Amino acid sequence: MTTSIRFDGGTAVITGAASGIGSGLARHAAGLGMRLVLADLDAARLDAFAATLDTEVLCVPTDVSRPEAVEALAQAAWQRFDGVDLLFNNAGVMATGFSWEISPERFERSFAVNVHGVLNGMRSFVPRMLERNVPARIVNTASIGGFLPSPLMAPYSATKFAVVALTESLHGELKMLGAPIGVSLLAPGPVQSSIFDDPFGGAHDRAEVRGFVDTMRKMLSANGITPDQFAERVFEGIREGCYWLLPQPEMIDQALQFRTREILARRDPELPAY
Repeated sequence: MTTSIRFDGGTAVITGAASGIGSGLARHAAGLGMRLVLADLDAARLDAFAATLDTEVLCVPTDVSRPEAVEALAQAAWQRFDGVDLLFNNAGVMATGFSWEISPERFERSFAVNVHGVLNGMRSFVPRMLERNVPARIVNTASIGGFLPSPLMAPYSATKFAVVALTESLHGELKMLGAPIGVSLLAPGPVQSSIFDDPFGGAHDRAEVRGFVDTMRKMLSANGITPDQFAERVFEGIREGCYWLLPQPEMIDQALQFRTREILARRDPELPAY
């Protein structure tokens, strides 16, 4: 299965594009000469961001949790550009708190955006990509949290674990068909973004939760790379046709090895050291 895709003159679709990782991916793709279809829930912010890009941009305000909205996004991309070379299912949300205290609405929203948003992208774009039958790539954003679960982030950890499994299934299915569509699993470490701006799941009065969120914000500030630095590493992996896009291996490799050894030894999980 070929993994070579078109950058200069090609088309990239990016969800969650108005800020954070999505904005870095968009800037880098624009710098490569790609045309962009940008999706975000915040229409005003999306338009303002698109105005800063020096390429042809189509903005489609989209709630990725709604299948009909993502279907409209795919239709708009095909109508405007007659195909998509690179799809980033990137939109995501955060909810923190003790798992039993996070409201059902926040839990459900996490799954609706982080998991069903990816699935909706697959349902709307994969059939069109198969029919087009040219080299393309789908990149699903999980997290190192999809391999290393954390207390006080149960919705995020659970949804990102699901994205890891969903993406690997997609990879195997497209390989079975011999399709010219590559798949990548993107697992960010700390990236400077607004994901912890409003993460409380109805438990913000808990000192433990406030302290955890404050620690995560400081960690992102101190150790997080910029979205542009992150995007550069992501596109290097895409050029190489990598399935595993782990742009910050120092944040996952040692911890994942330790976790695997602990599982094989049947030892109880240890609290992460933040």
